[in-house]
Amino acid sequence: MDVGHTPDSYGALSARNDPEFGFNFRLAKLITAKLRSEGFAATRLLVTDGKARPSLFKRISAANEGRADLFLSVHHDSVPDKLLETWEFDGAKSYFSDRFSGHSLFVSRQNPHFATSLMLAQMIGSQLKQQGLHYASQYTLPLMGRYRRQLLDKDVGVYRYDGLIVLSRTRSAAVLIEAGSIINRDEEMEMNSAERHEAVAGAVAAAMREFCDRR
Repeated sequence: MDVGHTPDSYGALSARNDPEFGFNFRLAKLITAKLRSEGFAATRLLVTDGKARPSLFKRISAANEGRADLFLSVHHDSVPDKLLETWEFDGAKSYFSDRFSGHSLFVSRQNPHFATSLMLAQMIGSQLKQQGLHYASQYTLPLMGRYRRQLLDKDVGVYRYDGLIVLSRTRSAAVLIEAGSIINRDEEMEMNSAERHEAVAGAVAAAMREFCDRR
């Protein structure tokens, strides 16, 4: 269970200027506890430090050397800079975009277990859908520019992102989840709620049980 980004390279800023890393850590910690409580005793919470690119290779090394069966990287979403608007929060200039919301799941065709990765991502997406959550549809739009991605499953929101290092260079099946948009002012508040945390953690745990039963 990989906590996306690091304290030094914290990812996106939310609409209220909170670093993405904190959102990632809290949710990944809860998912880890949920999985362990349901019998996945060997679940490991992976927290790395340092700058962005070196930390990516630390993650890969930890997963590969630990002979992980599955690798799930937890993130929270933003939008390209050109889509940001400005507002003031707590007396500070801040940025937001309420135009898009929702979670998304990513897999890489360069992963040696692409088919397995896709199956796991689809199961997580299906469980999130059963929780009443919707996926972020903007990744197929031209306005996303270099962030535009191929949609592999239009029912549950699984996208192809071949170049992501944590997906392409791990030797186990690997999925990255953007659990929600923290640049969207309403969804940022939801992503801080216990209810949303429980919904996502429950969906991941249910998907893991289904995955193991299927395997």
